Amino acid sequence: MAEILVLHHSLGLTKGILDFADQLRGEGHTVHAPDLFDGHVFTSIEEGMTYVNEVGFEEIIERGVRAASELPREIIYAGFSLGVVAAQKLAQTREGARGALLFYACVPTSMFGSSWPAELPVQIHSMDADPFFVDEGDIEAARELVKIANDAELFLYPGNQHLFADSSLPSFDVEATKLLMQRVFEFLRNLDARLFDMTRL
Repeated sequence: MAEILVLHHSLGLTKGILDFADQLRGEGHTVHAPDLFDGHVFTSIEEGMTYVNEVGFEEIIERGVRAASELPREIIYAGFSLGVVAAQKLAQTREGARGALLFYACVPTSMFGSSWPAELPVQIHSMDADPFFVDEGDIEAARELVKIANDAELFLYPGNQHLFADSSLPSFDVEATKLLMQRVFEFLRNLDARLFDMTRL
């Protein structure tokens, strides 16, 4: 079973993020879901980003990095939208990462001053008409990551919602989320199988 750090989106640590973490725990994984917003939860991306800008974008990212510093290095990093930045930074630069799950966002690997570890598995999930993902360059960054990594998958779901897998939000898409969770569970099972094979060598 895997140990996973889940970093929330710009609305905060919503019930939907906690539900996602609980589903992973239900599969036997150890999941950490820190609150990077000190208890603040917002109802719109605009409100959430206003808070992020007040606190400082870099400070929010560093809160995610600091949360990881208290955990083992051999973990999986999962980020949702805003949380992708810290999750991708950690996966790319913190030695020992087992994998990465990037939801609704992806940034150029050059942002962190190093290349993506070629053997590090990663999944990227977004809707195919999400304006944040498609119009702001994330889809190009995701496609580039898929090109350079040996084990990378980009999954696009029909629709235009950004936070579509958060069950506590109006943007929640039941069918897309069901498929997303199936793919996430398969990703984690494959990582477990790979680790088991390595221990037998």
